[in-house]
Amino acid sequence: MESALSAVRLDKWLWAARFFKTRSMATHAVNGGKVRYNDARTRAAKNVAVGDELIINTGHEEFRVTVLAVSGTRRPASEARLLYEEREESVRRREEEREMRRLLHAGGMTPPRRPDKRDRRKIKSFIRKD
Repeated sequence: MESALSAVRLDKWLWAARFFKTRSMATHAVNGGKVRYNDARTRAAKNVAVGDELIINTGHEEFRVTVLAVSGTRRPASEARLLYEEREESVRRREEEREMRRLLHAGGMTPPRRPDKRDRRKIKSFIRKD
């Protein structure tokens, strides 16, 4: 980690902390309102410093983190986790939501294959009630 830096752009920090795969994805997320800086909407060029609070929405998950260190370079995931500390209620809420999504999709079965000509005829006759 770079200790000489005192502040880095928000999109660069999100990329370095491995919340987003590319910097452009991080920039789009910040500009789209998916990232909140100290409970306020911000822009990608905002400088992040140690002690700042971030709320990051990535798809189905929401992370509430506190910035512990600042880095402008992307490092391995084990080192990226040292850049922030996630709140306990955030971890608990994400696990509960993940379990709810798992249970929601557990009952649905996908068909083993696409319908062929015979199956399509059966479907049409069932729908039309001939």
